[in-house]
Amino acid sequence: MKEKKVSVIMGIYNCASTLDESIGSILNQSYSNWELIMCDDGSMDDTYQKALFYKKKYGDRIILLRNEHNMGLNYTLNKCLEVATGDYVARMDGDDISLPTRFEKEVRYLEEHSEMAIVSTPMIFFDENGDWGYSTQIENPQKKDFIHHSPVHCHAPCMIRRDAYRSVGGYTVDKKMLRFEDVNLWYKLYAKGYRGHNLEEPLYKMRDDKNAYKRRSLKSRMNGVYVTYKGFQLFGYPWYMYSYVILDFIKHLIKGIIPEKVYMYIHKRNQNTY
Repeated sequence: MKEKKVSVIMGIYNCASTLDESIGSILNQSYSNWELIMCDDGSMDDTYQKALFYKKKYGDRIILLRNEHNMGLNYTLNKCLEVATGDYVARMDGDDISLPTRFEKEVRYLEEHSEMAIVSTPMIFFDENGDWGYSTQIENPQKKDFIHHSPVHCHAPCMIRRDAYRSVGGYTVDKKMLRFEDVNLWYKLYAKGYRGHNLEEPLYKMRDDKNAYKRRSLKSRMNGVYVTYKGFQLFGYPWYMYSYVILDFIKHLIKGIIPEKVYMYIHKRNQNTY
């Protein structure tokens, strides 16, 4: 039986210094039937030129798109989805690393569990000093888990059936959802009856420096509250459940104003730091 095809979608933006390692981790996958679709989102460094080098080297196996201006990840990933031909769609970021058996194990799970539309894995966090933490997710999330355990799947290492992606229209293009487009996607998929699974084994390394909190503005955090509100609407939750949206607002507000050392302590505890 022919291997199912995997379309890897990657929005790339100002990641010239890490793109070689990221693409290299795809080239080194034990699973061989894949296509890589990259879309440069208006980079101001040599990201596009570096991606073009791989496009020329590997031909049709790599598709390279380009936005004239920075449009945001949701728009950029939708552009990749439009040309994807795989049975499954895998996410990847231009500064991260997929471990060699990631595609093989994710495809195997989806092949063996036709009732599941999504599979993801925990992520190992690393910076220039090496690995420093990892994420944990519920094995088989349910709608109720969105209240206290959102996001229910790690976005970057996920693999999703292409038909499921397209049935919900891909990512919602809304500036108020930037940085939380993945959470909105999970709400849309689960609202339509799709389900997912998180493998126990970490198969993805996310480059996440310990000062990343500085890039998360209060406006960005409020996007998270907006996505939660819209998600509760999709799930048809009764009015009293919206108290959790208020709590989410307070949580994001506190994260935006607490001192660096306190934030890092909480972040480490939440991510089960080594």
